[in-house]
Parts: sequence; structure tokens; C-alpha cells
Amino acid sequence: MPIEIRELHIRVKVNERENNPQNATDQNARRQERDASEDAIVAECVQQTLEILEQQKER
Repeated sequence: MPIEIRELHIRVKVNERENNPQNATDQNARRQERDASEDAIVAECVQQTLEILEQQKER
């Protein structure tokens, strides 16, 4: 006697990584690296802007 499946329910956990403490640590590390690189970019922009302003004063 064959069995006919008319409906199939599938559940998937998409945010499973967020529950893992190791991945939370990895996310924090990546966030800190990104923040550090953003700070470095801002510092470089400020430095170059100040140099341009100094050059304009000399003229």
C-alpha cells in the first residue's frame, strides 16, 4: 500500500550563528577591526585636510 504525502513542513533556523558564543566573539572581533580601520581612515583624512589648510596659509 503506497503512502502519499500531501503536505510537507520544513523548518530552518537562519540565525543559528547568533546563538553560538564563538560566532558572537568573532562578530565582536570583526566589528572592532572595522571600527579601527574607520578610525584610521578618519585620522588620515583629518591629517590630509590639515596639510591642505597649511599649504593654503603659506600662499
